[in-house]
Amino acid sequence: MISECLIRKILSAPVRLDSYLLDVSMRAETHKFLGNATQGCYIRMVQLLTSIYTQQGRDLSKVRVLDWGAGKGHISYLLKAEGFNVTSCDVRSSADDSSFGQITPIIEEKSIDVISLYDPWILPFKDGEFDLIISFGVLEHVPNDFESLREIRRVVKRGGIFFFSFLPYWLSWTQGMAHLRGNLYHHRLYKTKALAQLAGNAGFKIASIWHGQLFPKNSVPHSNLLERLDRFLTHSTPLKYFATNIEGILIAD
Repeated sequence: MISECLIRKILSAPVRLDSYLLDVSMRAETHKFLGNATQGCYIRMVQLLTSIYTQQGRDLSKVRVLDWGAGKGHISYLLKAEGFNVTSCDVRSSADDSSFGQITPIIEEKSIDVISLYDPWILPFKDGEFDLIISFGVLEHVPNDFESLREIRRVVKRGGIFFFSFLPYWLSWTQGMAHLRGNLYHHRLYKTKALAQLAGNAGFKIASIWHGQLFPKNSVPHSNLLERLDRFLTHSTPLKYFATNIEGILIAD
């Protein structure tokens, strides 16, 4: 598995934003965040996943990935651009965070097939079908996170990876401000110890968990310097305990 040092290096590395996603951010108001610093975070995380498998000498086209909760399709797009074999799925809902309840230019223009999910947690896939399952801001929204994790464990191979990001942290200053304003979009916040216990009970072991996003990114212009500072503060100082999210890699036991 990739070292903690390399994780930090990749997540703070300078990147260039994707020109297609920039174009979409200018055309669609609901996708405006893809023109800001958040897109850089997505790119770095996808690069981290790429590094994990290229270090192993894997052919990315043979690495089966499930984009669990594909939403607007931008993560599926970035993974496909790296060469991964991606399956996208999302809950069939009229909610504006579902692939089926919003405008989805990326999904339509890039011909991304999104499989509909009708059950609160059961997935329509075979046991051990995937090498990697990703959750970019999804786990905190499901009705039952434990049952969802158990189902994810079923469909990922033994030794496979569940990568999660943007999981809201219980001491986050940005989540606290949002709750004070009455914004309960993230009504369920997580502690690292409780998350580790949840993962263990679902059949995963922890490879690595870290803090991220001390500064809000959706409305901040892209800046490699800002991300480098953010990652330093959330990896190397006590300010990490006030970061917005926890992120990490779980291994199927």
